[in-house]
Amino acid sequence: MHLEFLQSTPLISALLAIFIAQFVKIPIHFIATREVDFGLFTSTGGMPSSHSAAVSSLTTAIAFEHGITSSLFAVSAVFSIIVMFDATGIRYQAGQQAIVINQMRKDLQTFVEKAKTLPEKNGQEKMEDLKTLLGHRPIEVFFGCLLGILLSCIIYYF
Repeated sequence: MHLEFLQSTPLISALLAIFIAQFVKIPIHFIATREVDFGLFTSTGGMPSSHSAAVSSLTTAIAFEHGITSSLFAVSAVFSIIVMFDATGIRYQAGQQAIVINQMRKDLQTFVEKAKTLPEKNGQEKMEDLKTLLGHRPIEVFFGCLLGILLSCIIYYF
């Protein structure tokens, strides 16, 4: 089995940026809430944006290897802009909609429970909340982007 792809500094940089950004979410969440949540390591959303860290690290590494006038850098830069725009736009709005839908579902459940005169059924299926932490606020994307750029700079300078 060939592991030549592991010699790609842009790939290693981007993957490392994802790992670091996901890991950093745990202590940042603890500082903000005094709660430890290891589930943040594998979840979407939160500070910093691992999507932004990955694409900015990839683009910065490509800039170091191929220069900012290369076609590869141009493709990566546009890809990064689209990913970061999506993280703050569409995915963030989907999360906001999920919050409203979850509240509507809870309100409906409360109404149904009050309206019930029949005894509760055994084994009633529980409804799961829709995922509300899908996207990022602009500040989360900014710090994810900054993390990715700094990480690639560190890798290339050392």
